[in-house]
Amino acid sequence: MEAYERMLARFGPQHWWPGESPFEVMVGAVLVQNTAWRNVERAIQNLRDAGVMEPNALYKLPPEELAELIRPAGYYQVKAKRLRNLLQYVVEVHGGSLESMFQTELTTLREELLAIHGIGPETADAILLYGGGLPTFVVDTYAHRILARHGWIGYEAFYDEIKEHFESSLPRDAALYNEYHALLVRVGKDYCKRAAPKCDECPLALMLPASGVVEPC
Repeated sequence: MEAYERMLARFGPQHWWPGESPFEVMVGAVLVQNTAWRNVERAIQNLRDAGVMEPNALYKLPPEELAELIRPAGYYQVKAKRLRNLLQYVVEVHGGSLESMFQTELTTLREELLAIHGIGPETADAILLYGGGLPTFVVDTYAHRILARHGWIGYEAFYDEIKEHFESSLPRDAALYNEYHALLVRVGKDYCKRAAPKCDECPLALMLPASGVVEPC
């Protein structure tokens, strides 16, 4: 919580995740894999313009047409398949109703999402947290790097280990998880860069160990 308060005091609320609806958040969570958000925005705008930004309509779209619409997001053939796998689950299991989907018990729903080909832990948790407002922490490269450099986890830590580290140390609150993840992304982009980190200017600088940044073995 001290780290959270320091980041919030420096940056203020981040108002994440960008998206006009829970369904857009779900689509964006798949499309943002291995690309910048600006490319995802172009793909999402294509889907809006085509009038298919709705589970049933998007699922009925021919695969080749879907792939062409999301082309700006990169790896569009692969992402079209992954998106269709997710849509199949939403439509065939929940009748296209996100309300039904997000009313499923959290642990069960997360397991069902992870069982979908192409949906990994970060994508599943982004859908649950940002799309469904459910209390599950999203871990990404920025979070891993920041925690490891401060010595709070090991560089070799796996996704679920880092997720558990956050969730066991924080109140179970979706709004807090939302803001915390967004603030970590801000620190990671602005200060805790992969190369040449700007530690002296970082709001978490005073929380580094006395010996400085913990380097990987």
